[in-house]
This record gives sequence, structure tokens and C-alpha cells, in this order.
Amino acid sequence: MRKIATLALLATGLIALGCGAGTTDDTGSSDNSGSGTSEDKPKTAKIGKPARDGKFEFTVKSTKCGVAKIGDSTLGAKAQGQFCLVTMTVKNIGKEAQMFDGSSQKAYAADGTEYSADGGAAIYANQNAETFLNDINPGNQVSGVVVFDIPKSVKLTKLELHDSPFSGGVTVSLG
Repeated sequence: MRKIATLALLATGLIALGCGAGTTDDTGSSDNSGSGTSEDKPKTAKIGKPARDGKFEFTVKSTKCGVAKIGDSTLGAKAQGQFCLVTMTVKNIGKEAQMFDGSSQKAYAADGTEYSADGGAAIYANQNAETFLNDINPGNQVSGVVVFDIPKSVKLTKLELHDSPFSGGVTVSLG
């Protein structure tokens, strides 16, 4: 019965994520110099410093890797390798509501290997199920955890954060 509830929650989240996927009227460039060309590379931010992409301002608060399981003894997710938990705030700096899509976020190792977020595990890492599955209205912000399941031998060096699947993204250095 609990597995059915978990699947229903996951399906609802995926449907909700699809509804926000087309809201990309901003360029996604984090360059505030006014040049605005698509060739501009995103600015690199550090943990604790705000980084902007499109309608969102991200602030990565902390990272914690080496986590084997998320959840409790009844419901949870077990890492294939290790979970890396990225705690962040996401503020809507745009003029209309926008949904944060955890699956649009990427993590990278030093050798350039890209890792996708684990949306299923994120359900268990976020106590408030509403954190990343609801629209964020202009001026509002939410806090939550984005989860990456990476090999035990890997150390993440940077994140690429996006306001939507189609935005340019902004880089946050983890080193």
C-alpha cells in the first residue's frame, strides 16, 4: 500500500514538473553585463553565494555526500553508490510563478562526468513534500534538498543549476 502511495506521489510530481517545463521567456544567462549573447559562459558562484539563472536565484547552503540511505526503515531510498545531498534555497526573481524542476539540475565530477538528480530519493530527503513540486510565486523562495546518487569513489566539484530544462544554467563550484 505504501509503495502505491509513493508511486502516486512520484507520478503527481512528474505531471506537475511537465506543467512548468514551458515557462522559459528569460534568456537563462547569468551574465548581468548587458551583453546577453548566447555565447556568454555562465558565471561561477560559490557555496553560500547567490547565483542566478533565468527567473531563479539559487543559493547552495551545503553539500553532504557519503549517505547510504534516505528515509526511514519503512519507506526510503537506498543509494546505488552514495547519495550527495545538496541543500539550497531557490528564489523566484521573475514576474510570474515558476516551478522548480529538480530533474533539471546537474552535478559534475572533476573529470567532467555529469550526474542527474535523483527525484525519487529527493521525495524522502525533503520533509515538506511541497518544497519543489509547487510553483514559486514572484518574490517567494523555498528551501530543500536536491539528491544525486553517484559512485562511492566520486567527489563532486560543481553543480549546474537551471530555472528550467531549457535554460543556460549557472555553475556553482563545490571546491
